[in-house]
Amino acid sequence: MMIAPLSKHPGEGDVIVRFDRIRKSFGDKTILDGVSFDVRKGEVFFVIGGSGVGKSVTIKHLVGLLRPDAGDVWFDGVEVSRLTEEEFFPVRKRVAMVFQYATLFDSMNCLENIALPLEKHRGLSRGAALVEAQRLLERVHLGRYGERFPGELGDGMKKRVAIARALTLNPEVILFDEPTTSLDPVSARRVDTLIRELSDTLGVTAIVVSHDLTSIFGIADRIVMLYRGGVRAVGDRAHFRETKDEVVRQFVGGFADGPMEFG
Repeated sequence: MMIAPLSKHPGEGDVIVRFDRIRKSFGDKTILDGVSFDVRKGEVFFVIGGSGVGKSVTIKHLVGLLRPDAGDVWFDGVEVSRLTEEEFFPVRKRVAMVFQYATLFDSMNCLENIALPLEKHRGLSRGAALVEAQRLLERVHLGRYGERFPGELGDGMKKRVAIARALTLNPEVILFDEPTTSLDPVSARRVDTLIRELSDTLGVTAIVVSHDLTSIFGIADRIVMLYRGGVRAVGDRAHFRETKDEVVRQFVGGFADGPMEFG
């Protein structure tokens, strides 16, 4: 099913994703209170902030896992937050999501986990799907592990298998929800390197939710910081390193003392 544009937003340029004055509450607790920022095609864009500020809540609006109470979500010039569930199907083929936990099927080996969406959504035969799954495993530098089951892999390797599975529909955008959380430093940096590589070699737009400062200052093109329901700062790595904003300085410096409010 084709997405019929509801309306065009002026001045898209190279912007592929736009969150425009998003408000979201759960019960009487307001999480997002007018969040607005743009993501450009092909960049690695980080969404940062303390626990509970709505980082994951924000990105889930792009694929219809959550709907805003107010505001608009735009993807490639089309307002998508008011699409029906059926109308969201083609969006989800262009925007993949890698969740915090790998969510692989334990009863399937790595090749079978990756082949499944190739059979179900791309209509490949079993044999063709397994061949493509092997290619995608090699894309994430795990070509030798196709016959392994998730239980035989470390957390970092499982995360890379999940990324390979996310690539099955050739997405233009991949959402990464805390991709390095719970990983050892070496595995975390391998995941970082892979995210950067996908952007540089395939042109994939990566939107990464994280509070891993090494990741943020290692691979981000631009960063947005959420704080108290809104956008506190947005810019490149240099902007965040040089900012005079004491709240941002405390967060990126990892200081215990400062003006940040938590909880």
